[in-house]
Order: sequence, then structure tokens, then C-alpha cells
Amino acid sequence: MAGRGASEQPQRAEPAAAVAPLLPDDPAAGVLDLLGDPSAREVHLTSRPESASTARRLALSVIRMWGLTSHGDTVELLVSELVGNAVRHTGARTFGLRMQRRRGWIRIEVRDPSRALPCLLPVRDLDVSGRGLFLVDTLSDRWGVDLQPRGKTTWFELRIGER
Repeated sequence: MAGRGASEQPQRAEPAAAVAPLLPDDPAAGVLDLLGDPSAREVHLTSRPESASTARRLALSVIRMWGLTSHGDTVELLVSELVGNAVRHTGARTFGLRMQRRRGWIRIEVRDPSRALPCLLPVRDLDVSGRGLFLVDTLSDRWGVDLQPRGKTTWFELRIGER
């Protein structure tokens, strides 16, 4: 894990056994090999604004690997919102990204060391900030926060159609 100003060096994760392997020329294979696979184990990223882009790339790579590209735009937006909240409001040096798939659902989690709970605020038409959890609440099927002994996990779930 890297501190402030250092380059990101997430822990490398092994591919999940239950998922079909990616083809070598698939761009998703590169980002998952380089940074780790959040569907296999939590990937740790440096808490800075640029890490939202990294988290989006990881999440989209897993979504493509799972064959769920129709959910890509929603996942990309909601991952950005959860990561943005973790970076902006927790004061943490790092955060973790984890993705899980089970029958009919995908779950995406962002873990940080702060126990401060996020607040869902009312949103007005002219507001320029504070829409993150409103978007998560509106676009996800379920979301929540699990307090941990040291920190919290903020998550959302989306229903998926199984083939």
C-alpha cells in the first residue's frame, strides 16, 4: 500500500476459479493482472481522487469478465460515487474495493477505516454537490453500510438476469 504522493501498488490477487479466463488480448486481463482482481479478494488503492478512475477500470473489467456489460454504466457511476465519498470524507490513506457475484445479484463494496456513516441528503435541482448517495439510492436495488471493528464497508447491490 502506498502513502500520500506515492504510486499505487495494490496487492496482487489471483484470478477467481469460478470465472471463465479472459483472452490474452482482452484489455481487462491487463488491468486485473496489474492491480488485482476485486472479485477474488479486496484490492487496496491509495485514497486520492485519481483512484476513482482506477476503481472504475477494475470494476468494468470484472463486469466484462462476468459478461454483464449491460450493467457497466451503472456500476461505473456508482463505484465513482462510493470511492469519491471514501476519498473526500474519511481522511483515510487507503480504501479497499471488493466485488461479489451470487445468483441474481452483484455486490460492490468500498471499505475504509472511518466509522463515520455516510448521510443520504435531500437533493435540490440547483445543488452542485451532495448527489452521490442520492444516485446510489436511486440506481441500485439495495445499498447500505456495515460497521466493522475498524472502519466501515459501504456497498450497493444490483439485480442481474441469470442466463
